[in-house]
Amino acid sequence: MKEKLSKLYFGADQRAHRFRLALLMLDLLTIAFFILSSLLEQGWATYIIDYSIALFLLVEFSARLYIARRKVRFLINFSSLADLIVIFSLIAPLFIDNLGFLRVVRMLRLMRSYHMLKTIRQESSWFRQNEQVVLSSVNLAIFVFVITAVVYVLEAGRNDSINNYLDALYYTVATLTTTGFGDITMDDTLGRMVSVVIMVFGVALFLRLVQTIFRPTKVQYPCETCGLNRHDPDAVHCKHCGTTLKIPTEGEWT
Repeated sequence: MKEKLSKLYFGADQRAHRFRLALLMLDLLTIAFFILSSLLEQGWATYIIDYSIALFLLVEFSARLYIARRKVRFLINFSSLADLIVIFSLIAPLFIDNLGFLRVVRMLRLMRSYHMLKTIRQESSWFRQNEQVVLSSVNLAIFVFVITAVVYVLEAGRNDSINNYLDALYYTVATLTTTGFGDITMDDTLGRMVSVVIMVFGVALFLRLVQTIFRPTKVQYPCETCGLNRHDPDAVHCKHCGTTLKIPTEGEWT
């Protein structure tokens, strides 16, 4: 059993590829549902979906734990801890009141994106060619949604202008981009301190990630002379030392 699971997770045959792609699609669907459910009121239908996702995540997590060589190391890994927190947030309404922040905590599932990117890297040549842009886009999405979750948890119920996750997302994006429409503001000291942190990160990180997405993609190819690892796709010589490069391509660059 353990050997079969290991082949599914790490094998190179078509069955393993299909299995990993199926997990990838399920991960994307759960992340999309978590984002959508944070905007909606909880009802019996969402509870059923929550518990179904919790069962799936628990089974999948148990399978990865079962085949892990170093189980303690696997359990203390940040991604594993995030998965456990998400599973707890899904089953918590069974025995405690369903607090609003539980749905926001599920945004930690976005951390699973890095595992998904590893799967896509193995399966897609297009992804390997555009990896820098995709990684920057994922980092930007995670950054925005995590900051939005913090705003929502801290201000929902205290700020009349922030009544749901969408309001928090709107405020976060307006602040990060320094647009500042002013229709949603923070009136309390804690909220203003959070706004300061968001604005600082907006200048230091948000704009940097956006620039990375829209600037020309670099290719990974180590220069034999100086070791420079990133070059323009059509580079003939290394910009650092001038050595002639022979960057392999799969066709004409556009």
